[in-house]
Amino acid sequence: MEKSLWTSCLVVLLLSPTCLSITADYLITGPRDDKCAALGGICQNDNQYCTGSYFSNKCAGPVTTRCCTKNITIRDTKECKNVMIISRDSWGARRPVKVLPLKTPVGDFFLHHTDTKNCTTAKNCISIVKSIQQYHMNDKNWWDIAYSFLVGEDGHVYEGRGWKTVGSHTRGCNDKSLAASMIGNFNDVLPNAAALSSVKRLISCGVEIGRLSPNYSLFGHRDVRDTDCPGNALYKNMSSWTHFHIHGPGCP
Repeated sequence: MEKSLWTSCLVVLLLSPTCLSITADYLITGPRDDKCAALGGICQNDNQYCTGSYFSNKCAGPVTTRCCTKNITIRDTKECKNVMIISRDSWGARRPVKVLPLKTPVGDFFLHHTDTKNCTTAKNCISIVKSIQQYHMNDKNWWDIAYSFLVGEDGHVYEGRGWKTVGSHTRGCNDKSLAASMIGNFNDVLPNAAALSSVKRLISCGVEIGRLSPNYSLFGHRDVRDTDCPGNALYKNMSSWTHFHIHGPGCP
């Protein structure tokens, strides 16, 4: 419903049965917008999950009312030349409760694993990413999914909090670092070649676009916390990567 019609109905609500029915329909179904309907979507508050993908500027009302489609539409953030980062809108992420800007370039990059099932298709990876965001926000009471990025064995990177936002991935280091979490458990096996290639290209991109210092240090989560993360097999492998450091990072 257009804003002017909504305002008019508020004024004459008690006098117009027509407005009464329109108002009730608006409250029940949300603003109807042809642009969203053309995509086969519905307009909803983006503090909810979207079953498919979110699209902005397709719905009337506040900017937090966005078009949620039934099907997933993969879209690249286009921040990196050599690796696809699937946007938050693509995987239907909820709006974060709060955002703190990250001062970049940062000097440290942390690698994690999600300790979940592995995924080799975008559909399965997105399902896992959504479940992680739900766990972090609903159970942990964090503002958003913890990681800057997540990497699947489908070869795609999934945008978490991204390059510009403080994460909740490595306690004591969040305001001084970025982090990627490999989707799966990598205690006994390595991520496949596609995932390893993607995370390395993601890190290189961070340097290229000025979000990660050229002389950055690479760490595993276990380097600062009592955890087996990012998994024994992955940690052993990453110890041979450029910029890996066995000394402590520049945070507690």
